[in-house]
Amino acid sequence: MDEEKRQENAQESETQFSETVEQMENEPMSAESNQQNDMDVTQEGIPVPPEQEPVAAEAELLDADVEPFDLSPDQPASQPAAETTETTLQPEVAELNQRIEALKAQLEDRNSQYMRLAADFENYRKRTQKEKEDQEQQVKGATIKELLSVVDNFERARSQIKPQTEEETVIHKSYQGIYKDFVDRLKKIGVAPMRVEGEEFDPGLHEAVMREETNEYPEGTITEELRRGYILGDIVLRHAMVKVATAPIGGDSDEAGEAE
Repeated sequence: MDEEKRQENAQESETQFSETVEQMENEPMSAESNQQNDMDVTQEGIPVPPEQEPVAAEAELLDADVEPFDLSPDQPASQPAAETTETTLQPEVAELNQRIEALKAQLEDRNSQYMRLAADFENYRKRTQKEKEDQEQQVKGATIKELLSVVDNFERARSQIKPQTEEETVIHKSYQGIYKDFVDRLKKIGVAPMRVEGEEFDPGLHEAVMREETNEYPEGTITEELRRGYILGDIVLRHAMVKVATAPIGGDSDEAGEAE
């Protein structure tokens, strides 16, 4: 029974296929109907090769309608787009320029602040260095000033003591050697004695304790040093005690009388 049904179905399919072919030969069909028939036939299980001529005709029509693309650099259509972009970016460019100017002003302000700070620091460094040196000189001067009395004692002993015997001479030479070594050490640290005889009296360096009426020296000239003065650089450790010459009282009247 099954084989008979299959044979009947095969005969019906062949009959339908022959009828379809006859219809296609007798009646012209459009490309859409042909595609539809191809789909119907394919759905029934019978493959039908696609027709090539309509597809080629459609390709020719498409090629005729398409215009060649212009690749030239100057296209008038792009100018409005560029102008639109430039107009859109103008606010951003203006804002960036303002930020650049603000940063330049800030940089100049920071540079001026740095220069002022550097100048202030340099002045502070010089001032502190000068203060330190002055303080060192003051401390050094105060210490040396206390030792000057020792030098005075050595000098008085040298001028007053006259050794008579050999033993006294040995003792005299021994402490004079100590005095010389002590004076040399003072010179190494910058201490220098004043040489005042014959110089003009200066109240910043000298201390006048006596006056001498004389015609040998001009008035105000130092005639004798009573106590030696010392200096340390620009610092006066001790003023020199001196005797100053003055003009004789009544000297002019005496000379006038002798002339008569």
